[in-house]
Amino acid sequence: MRLLGSYAGLIAGALIVLFPLYIAVNDSLLTPSQILASPPPLFPTDPQWHNYVQAFSTYGFGSYLRNSFIQSGLIVLGALTTSILAAYAFVFLKFPFRRTLFVLVLATAMIPFEVTVAANYDTVFKIHWEGNFAGLTIPFMATGFGIFLLRQSFMGIPKELREAALIDGYGPIGFLWRVALPLARPVIAALAVFSFLGAWNQYLWPDLLTSNNQSIRTVQIGLKVIGGTIATVGVSLAAAVITLVPLVILLILFLKNLVRALTAGAVK
Repeated sequence: MRLLGSYAGLIAGALIVLFPLYIAVNDSLLTPSQILASPPPLFPTDPQWHNYVQAFSTYGFGSYLRNSFIQSGLIVLGALTTSILAAYAFVFLKFPFRRTLFVLVLATAMIPFEVTVAANYDTVFKIHWEGNFAGLTIPFMATGFGIFLLRQSFMGIPKELREAALIDGYGPIGFLWRVALPLARPVIAALAVFSFLGAWNQYLWPDLLTSNNQSIRTVQIGLKVIGGTIATVGVSLAAAVITLVPLVILLILFLKNLVRALTAGAVK
């Protein structure tokens, strides 16, 4: 009976979470008059599939998707590279002020991005990175959160394993590539997902950086360009659903790794 109650609670919670997503998909297939009806229909009797076609043909949403994939991919690659190397150094290498430097790195994760927007934009503008992918991605290729996450994972590697690797002739790079990275794979996958989600959903920074170059605008800026007028509300909702699809696929593909990373250390 208790198990039945648990499943009922999980199903109810899932329905509550998924209902807004269903409404977004449903409304993207309705006509403007149906969307404005009170209440709007909960099932499209005459699906307006042309809303999705119009998002690509009229508003060029395909280019926004391409730019977002490039931006997010570069940020994920940079964040993983810097986090892995920095975390490895903090755990396995000995150098002066190691603990102090780690505290400073960790402190950067507690600073809201909005606080640093003006300084970052001024820096990017001075080195002429505004309006290109360098300015759009490089400021986010190193994060205190990523370094902290990988450091905690590397700290869980037994010292005996490190000593055995040294006896087998593995140097720092060999130990990192052949031992540390395979053991930290779930955490690395989780960090990749978090970095991709953060990059994909960025709005303020791409809006600032792409104001003078529309060719590198991302999906979030594309949604603003389409707008939310009565005539385009269906197209806007269709574009929002298109934006969600890569995130849903990503979460499905990496679900097991996310669960393993979040529960790491819970059971010894």
